[in-house]
Amino acid sequence: MRVPVLTYHSIHVLGHAPADNDHAALAADLAEIRALGRRIVPLHQVVDVLLGRAPDDLEGAVALSLDDGSWFDWHDLDHPTCGPQRSMAGILRDHRAATGAFVHATSFVIVSPEARAILDRTCMVGRGWWTDAWWPEAAREGLLAIESHSFDHNHETLPETVAVGKAKGTFRSIDDEASARAEIDAASDWLDARIPGQRTSLFAYPYGECNAYLVEDYLPRHEGRHRLRAAFTTDPAPVTGDANRWALPRYVCGRDWRSPEELRRVLAA
Repeated sequence: MRVPVLTYHSIHVLGHAPADNDHAALAADLAEIRALGRRIVPLHQVVDVLLGRAPDDLEGAVALSLDDGSWFDWHDLDHPTCGPQRSMAGILRDHRAATGAFVHATSFVIVSPEARAILDRTCMVGRGWWTDAWWPEAAREGLLAIESHSFDHNHETLPETVAVGKAKGTFRSIDDEASARAEIDAASDWLDARIPGQRTSLFAYPYGECNAYLVEDYLPRHEGRHRLRAAFTTDPAPVTGDANRWALPRYVCGRDWRSPEELRRVLAA
C-alpha cells in the first residue's frame, strides 16, 4: 500500500494558472492523473485498507482532499478579482462526464458557524461564502465526503476560540483533554447532528499540525468519544501500510507541487 493523498484549498484563487489557483490545478491534475494511468479512490477506502477492513487493491490509487469547507468547494462563484470559478465539485463532475472515470474527494470542513462567519471576512471577501447548507446536499450526492477540520481551526484571526487559554494560529497548542474535546469531539458531534445519516470518522489537523499528546494519547484513548478512525497531517509523503493512523500524511497543492509536471514527480516518488 502506497497511496498519495493530494490536498487542495479552494479559497486559493490568486490568478488563473495552476500555480496560483487550486481550481485550475485540480482540473489539470485530474487530466495528469488519468494520463499516468492512475485512478482516484475515496479517502475512506484508503483508511479501510490501512485498518485491515478492506483488501489492499490500491495499486495506482490516488486520493483527493479539500480543506476548510467554503462555498468554493461546491458552488460556482464569481471571484471579485479573478472572475468566474468552477467549483471543485463541478470540476470533478466535468472530469467524470468527459472521461467516465470515477471521482471523489473528501472535504475537511471548519465546523463552527460563528467562526466561519468571521473567517469569511478575515480570509475571503466577506460575501457570506462560508455557510454550510451545501454540506448535507454533498453528503447525499456522494461526490464529496464531509469530514472534520476541527471546530474552529484554532484560527489566529478569531477573537477567541474554543481552546480557551491556548495559543492561536497553531494546533500544536491543543495538548490537553479540555482543548482536544472542544476542538475535536465537539466538531464530530456538530457534524453528525447537522448532516442526516452522518458519522464523522476522519479528521484533518488544522495547519497540518499535530503533537505527541493527540497522536499517542488523546485520539487512540478516546475513540469511543470522538468516533474518528484516522487523522491527517500535511507531512509530504504517501500513506503506507505501516503509517500511524493518527498522523497520516498528505501532499499540499502549491507547496509540494505547482504544476502537472511537478505532480508527476510527486506521484513517482
